[in-house]
Parts: sequence; structure tokens; C-alpha cells
Amino acid sequence: MMEVRRTYKYRLYRSDKRDKHLHHQINFAGMVWNHALKLQKHYYHLTGKYIALGVLKAHIAKLRMKTVRFAFWQTLGAQAVQDVLERLDTGYQRFFKHLAKRPPKYKKVRERKSFTLKQTGWKLLDGNKIQISGRIYKFVRHRPLQGDIKTLTIKRDAVQRLWLYFSVSEQANLPKETTSSQVAGFDFGLKTFLTDHTGKPHVSGLHHRHALRRLRTLQARKDKKPHGSNNRRKAAKLISRAHIRIADQRRDAHYKLAHELCDRYDVLCFEDLNIAAMKALWGRKVSDLAFSQFLNILKYVASTRGKTVVQIGRWEPTTGKCSCCGYLQKMELRERTFHCGGCGRVLDRDHNAAMNIYDAGASAYTNREVVSRVPPKTRRLVLS
Repeated sequence: MMEVRRTYKYRLYRSDKRDKHLHHQINFAGMVWNHALKLQKHYYHLTGKYIALGVLKAHIAKLRMKTVRFAFWQTLGAQAVQDVLERLDTGYQRFFKHLAKRPPKYKKVRERKSFTLKQTGWKLLDGNKIQISGRIYKFVRHRPLQGDIKTLTIKRDAVQRLWLYFSVSEQANLPKETTSSQVAGFDFGLKTFLTDHTGKPHVSGLHHRHALRRLRTLQARKDKKPHGSNNRRKAAKLISRAHIRIADQRRDAHYKLAHELCDRYDVLCFEDLNIAAMKALWGRKVSDLAFSQFLNILKYVASTRGKTVVQIGRWEPTTGKCSCCGYLQKMELRERTFHCGGCGRVLDRDHNAAMNIYDAGASAYTNREVVSRVPPKTRRLVLS
């Protein structure tokens, strides 16, 4: 048994009369963000220093409670305002530690997505009801909510639907790590999504590519609408809904593939890839394949089923190395067949790379190196 953090996601029933209050609070959170960021920039311009988090919280609280201009911020709630300021401070701290390329920036209020409540401002009622800021809402409670609730986040998506995200702490009985010899190596590619060490391909659905014609039609219809009109906003909502559907289809396919692989193998070996550089070279198709998302889902599924995911270093020679004799040679990207200059072996490029990943991953697993048993990201995967 170990304590893990999980997030349960539920959709609120639509109610135009009550939903507008939550939309207003999300907008107010965006206003607080922009105002606090403006204070930080102005203070740095005058003094060259940074406003500490405690000082900023005290100042914003004074504005909320003692000024008429910012009195409407009281609708948002004190803890929600504090959470916005803490997120802003986290963004600056990451920038100071060179973990982020740029400091936080201004955001359009209408593009603000969420606000977070901690201990107060909400109450879970019987059945599928919840009280938020004094108003009662209904949500689709399609699965039981377990664990100790730590925070509640109200979030809206691109089509203005509202969702509840309960971040809970619960005791999970994780299965013991398997000691079976069922090891597999997989190579990620643009032609074939995954190729295992036996040469079996796993093809991606390329959901965005298949929906591209529909997206272009919707975009063309939107472009014909006058700017600022209701018809243009409705057309934009149809585009957002299409993108949400594509993302749902891709995520569903990734979960099915992850369970299929975990049914067959106990140790799954992959290569650590520089996805950002691949996107710069090949763009949309890399995003459509979403290898990083699949790997996070696979790690989560593997951790709940006692499987192990091994990632070898990205500088390990897997493509130009012969899986039979170990001879190293250069290969162009357009070369899809591997011809070994040492032993003369001929096989598919991705198959050869998958066999090398299998050998390196099996060696690392045996030595208990670079093994990701329960990665931190998997503990916060959203259960919708």
C-alpha cells in the first residue's frame, strides 16, 4: 500500500442561469493573474527586484477587501485568489531556476480556463450535487469518488463546457513488480507508430490527418463570417468541438494499445526521444502521433498492473547499429532498409532499431538502471 495522488474528472450538467456565475469566476481569476503580473513587472522596472509571494498576497487581499474598484474579486474567494498568485510565483521561480524559457506572460481573460478551490468555497452534497460559492450544481457522477479530496478545480473547455477536477489522496495497493522474462523492445517511427523487436508493426490511427478535410471545411466557413458576429463564434465552437473529438479518439486508442502491450509483455523498452526537435523537423504528423502522451499513458497502465517501462538513453546507437554483429554505420532518413556492411544482414530499418532497443533495455533492466517503476507524472493522470 502506498499513498498516491489522483484526479477524478466529472462534467457539470449545463444550466445557463447558474453556469454564468462559474464563467465569471474563471474570468475574475484571469483578471487577478494579469493584475498581479502587471505589479511584478512595474515593481521590477522601478527597483529591479521581485515581489515576494507573501507580500503580493497581502496586497491583493487588501485590494479585495478595502477598495471599491476591486471589490468584485470577493466573488472568486480568497483561496482561489491565493492559488492564482501561487501559480504566478511558481512560473517566476521556474524561470529564475532556468527551468522555463520565459517568465509568465499576460493572458486574455476569455481564454482563462480554470480556478482552484482548496478547503473552503465548495461542499460535496449527497448524490451528484455539489455546492460552489453558495450555489448548487449537478454533475455526471459516472464513477465513485474515492480518497481524501485535497483540491477542487473548475475548468471550462474550448466549447464552454464546465468540468470538475477532484484531486484526491488515496491508498493504492500497487501490484508487485513482475520477474517474468517477457521483455519487448519498441521503436517509434513516422511511417509506423511502433515496431517491436519481432518486427510486428503497430499502426497509429492518425486521427487528425483523417479529420483534416472536415477541419478545413469548418475553417473556411468560419472565415466567411464577419468578425465579432455570433455566427463566427458558433463556427469557432464547431472547430473546437472537432479538435476535442480528435483528442478523445487519440487518447482512447493509446489506452487500448497500452493495455494490449501490457497483456503480452512484462518489461517494455523504449528509446528516450527529443520530441520537440522532431516536431521542428516534421511538424504536424509528430503531434498527431503523440508519442509522449502514449508513453505517459503506458507508464500509468504499467504501474497499475505490475509491469515495468524502461527508457534507454537517446544517444544510444540504435538505428545505424547492426543488431546481429554490432557493426556501426551511417544511415540516411530516406533509407528504410538496413544493409549491414559487416555481416551483410538485411532487414527493415525500424525492426533493426527495435532489436537494438530490446538488447539495451533488457541489459538496463537486468542491472536495474534507468527503470521507471512509478513515474511522478503517472500519479496525477486524470481519471475521466
